[in-house]
Amino acid sequence: MIRNVVLGRLRSSGSEESAAADLAQLRDGLRGIAALRLPGLLDNRVGLDAGLRAGAWSFAITNDWVDAEAYRAYDVDPEHNVHRARIVEVCVDVARVQFEV
Repeated sequence: MIRNVVLGRLRSSGSEESAAADLAQLRDGLRGIAALRLPGLLDNRVGLDAGLRAGAWSFAITNDWVDAEAYRAYDVDPEHNVHRARIVEVCVDVARVQFEV
C-alpha cells in the first residue's frame, strides 16, 4: 500500500478580504480532493489545521492507494489536478511524501 501525505501553508494575504478569499479557495480545493473516488483508492482524508500548536502547516491531505500504479494514476488524473492547482495557487509552501505502508 502507498500512503500519500501532503502538507501546505496558506500564503499571507495583504487584507482580511484576500485572506478570506484564499481560505475559501483552499477549502473548495480540499472538498474536491475529498470527493474523488478513483480506482485503487483505499482511504482519503483532508483537513485544516486545528490550531493546537503555533507554527503548524495550514492543512493536510492523506490518501492510501493499493499500489504505486494507483497512486501514479491519481497523480495525473485531470480532475485531481484541477483541485490541486486551486490549492497550490493559494499556498506559499507545499510538502509531499509517498511511502509504503
